[in-house]
Amino acid sequence: MLTGVSGEDLRSVEQTVEITLGQLRALDSEPSERAEAAPLTLEDLYRTHRMRLVRLAILLVDGPATAEDVVQEAFTGLHRHWSGLRDEAAALGYLRTAVVNGSRSVLRRRRTARSYVPPHAPHARSAESLAMLTAEHQAVVTALGKLPRRQREVLVLRYYGSMTESEIAEATGVSKGTVKSTASRALDALQQIMANP
Repeated sequence: MLTGVSGEDLRSVEQTVEITLGQLRALDSEPSERAEAAPLTLEDLYRTHRMRLVRLAILLVDGPATAEDVVQEAFTGLHRHWSGLRDEAAALGYLRTAVVNGSRSVLRRRRTARSYVPPHAPHARSAESLAMLTAEHQAVVTALGKLPRRQREVLVLRYYGSMTESEIAEATGVSKGTVKSTASRALDALQQIMANP
C-alpha cells in the first residue's frame, strides 16, 4: 500500500471502480442474454457475446473501431480452431483470452507508432462511451486509462468482466497471485491518480 493511503480510502476507490464497471456491465446485459442457455454454435456465441466482448476490448484499447477488429479476429481464430475445442463451454474462455491478447498486440503496435509522435498527442475516449457515465464515473474511466496495461487489464476483467482471479490469470497468462497483487497495486495507483488529477 502506498504511504498516506488509508485502508478506508482504498476500499472507497475499489467500490467506485466496482460500481462504475458494474454499471457498464449492466448496460451490456440484455434480459434475453441472461435467460438464454449456453450457446451451442459459433453463430450463437457471436450473437450472444459479441457486443460484450467489444465493450471489453474498448476498455482495454480505448477505441470502438479497433475493439471491433480485435473481437472479429478472436471469432475468426475460434472458427479456425472450432473442431479442436474440447467443448463449447471452453469457447467463451478462448474468446476472452483472444480479446485480451489481441488488445495487447494493438497496444504494442500503438506504442511503437507513438514513439515517432510527440508524447503529448491527445488520447480521447469516444463521446458515446462517456455520455453514459456520470462525472465521477468518467473520472474513474479516465484514471483507468492512465494505469499501466496489466493493472488496467486486471481491474477491467475483474470488475467489468466479472471474472474470478483464476479466470483472469488464465486470460492474461499470469499466476493467480500476480493477479491479486496487481489488483491491489492498481487500486492504490488509481486512488493516487484520482486524488491528484
